Amino acid sequence: MESPVVSVQAQPRDAVSWIALARRLEADGYDALLAADHPGTAASPFVALAAAAAVTERIGVGSYVSQAGVREPLLLASDVATLDLVSDGRARLALGAGHTPVEWDMVGRNRPDVAGRVRRFQAVAEACRALLAGETVTVEGPETQVHQARLTAPRPVQHRVPFTFGGGNTALLRWAGAHADVVGLSGLGRTLPDGHTHEARWDGADIDRQVDLIEQGAAGRAEAPAREALVQLVEVTDDAEGAAHEIARRVGCEASAVLASPYVWIGTVEEIRGTLAAHERRWGITRYVVREAHLDAVDQVRAHLSPAVR
Repeated sequence: MESPVVSVQAQPRDAVSWIALARRLEADGYDALLAADHPGTAASPFVALAAAAAVTERIGVGSYVSQAGVREPLLLASDVATLDLVSDGRARLALGAGHTPVEWDMVGRNRPDVAGRVRRFQAVAEACRALLAGETVTVEGPETQVHQARLTAPRPVQHRVPFTFGGGNTALLRWAGAHADVVGLSGLGRTLPDGHTHEARWDGADIDRQVDLIEQGAAGRAEAPAREALVQLVEVTDDAEGAAHEIARRVGCEASAVLASPYVWIGTVEEIRGTLAAHERRWGITRYVVREAHLDAVDQVRAHLSPAVR
């Protein structure tokens, strides 16, 4: 098994604990510190990550993921480029089409239908990436308008800022297969009536279909994008079956889906190691993003991985 790459998604609660977290992740060999981008309900990822970058030297930093529906290409590109500058070349660009309806409402926009969100995502992603690459960009369309935009300063330190797509839309998974460096699978399904939370979509057959779409999109590339899973729960336990039944009851799926899912790490350390290997064999998943709330349990797992696997 190749070494799984593990990053941590977190939100600052105060300055002291945020700085301590960044230093801890750096010292413990995590790949990146990532921050959600939900205007109005979460900290600005770029401000928070700039602070983390100031006390670290190696870990990557980036949003996970920015919402293309409410972010404008030039402003987003400027934020990413500035983060790349102050981190000395450690920023990542990560985008999704947006799954939280209230965010459109709060910024005074009508939430498009699925096709409109797909078009908006593609327009924003392509414009943002072109701006980061130093191109002059004009987009004239119903989804977004950009007029002779150019990111003159600051320029990114990296020659090419890595790009992650996060989401599960059929058309965008094919698009990401052709264009992304990393495709992040979240296991999030339909948005629930509260406008924020989502049904769990953890069935293995769904992931099979998503991976097939990525492969279809990557058909013309020398190498398909890396696959990453957002881990929703981590529990080190001697009773994986019992814990899986409880989780399944809460999220509304089968316990067997919980045990096989890349979105949950559950069981003994050895059992979790086995499931990570199974995820790589079946879906090619070699990267994971875990939540700060589960960091102690993740540390237990990583402490028992050999250097070649860790």
